[in-house]
Order: sequence, then C-alpha cells, then structure tokens
Amino acid sequence: MIELVLGGARSGKSSYAEQQVINSGLDLLYIATATAGDTEMTSRIAMHQQQRGEDNWLTIEEPKLLAEVLLAESSPDRAILVDCLTLWLSNCLFDDDDQCWAKQKTALLSALPQLKGHVVFVSNEVGQGIIPMGEITRRFVDESGWLHQAVAQLADKVTFVTAGLPQVLKD
Repeated sequence: MIELVLGGARSGKSSYAEQQVINSGLDLLYIATATAGDTEMTSRIAMHQQQRGEDNWLTIEEPKLLAEVLLAESSPDRAILVDCLTLWLSNCLFDDDDQCWAKQKTALLSALPQLKGHVVFVSNEVGQGIIPMGEITRRFVDESGWLHQAVAQLADKVTFVTAGLPQVLKD
C-alpha cells in the first residue's frame, strides 16, 4: 500500500503519517531525507526524533537516492515512513549534477509499483500560497506540484492534513 500525506508547515502531517505507519502493526522504518546543514535544522530533526521516539524505529538517512533505498528496504512485513518528499526534492534540485532531479524522480515513480508492505510519504503542500518571485523558488513549487500529482496518481490513499485534521482525498 502506497500512501501520500500532504499538508502545510506545522499542519500535523508528520504526526498523522507516523500514526498510520504505527497502526499498520508492521516493523517500522523511517527514511529521513533531511540533512542537518545548520543548527536550526539540527533542532528540527531532533524534535521529530523525540516526538516519534526512536526505540521502535529503524532510521535510514538518505537525502537523494530514495528509490534505491526503498527498493532495497521494502518488504511485506515492513511499514516505511518517508519524511519528506519536498526536502528530497530540494536536495536533488540543488545537487551539482543538473540531471539529479530528473533521474531521481523517474527512479522513484518507477519504483512505486514495485514496493512491498506499507509505504507512507510525507510532503509539504506549497502550491496554495503566493507565487514566488525567484526562478528557483518558482521551479521548486512547480516541481513539487508535479511530483505530488504523479505520486497521488500511483498511491492507494492520499490525505491532506490541516490543523491536525486529516481529510482523505483518495482511498
């Protein structure tokens, strides 16, 4: 089962997604796409770790090669939480390899139908705000919107979380 959980900043999407994975009753794997490049991000990562409690989770940090890790780690007895797709997108967009994003997006979309077990993707919905002024920020908004559409099409379930309240868009 593939699930996509979308929401804005501090919407409760990660907590909701974590609960979905825990409720599966399967072994828990957390794939973190964030990189701790500064003290503020380090604090955010620590907060997420503390909230979910690391005791029951195996954690893999992978900022770019998401499809590769998913294919290697998915199994019928495992639930995987990927948090989050928009950070992964940023990591690939700002990579030295100009083709990183195109390659990694294609790899992920090709991998989704092959995944076993329960996989929940968390992502920030960024397309409901003001259109950004800078070229790279406009590209980020465009690419995240296209990514969400593609993943949602392949997903079994899509949920939008606002103010901690889940709204099922597809089931």
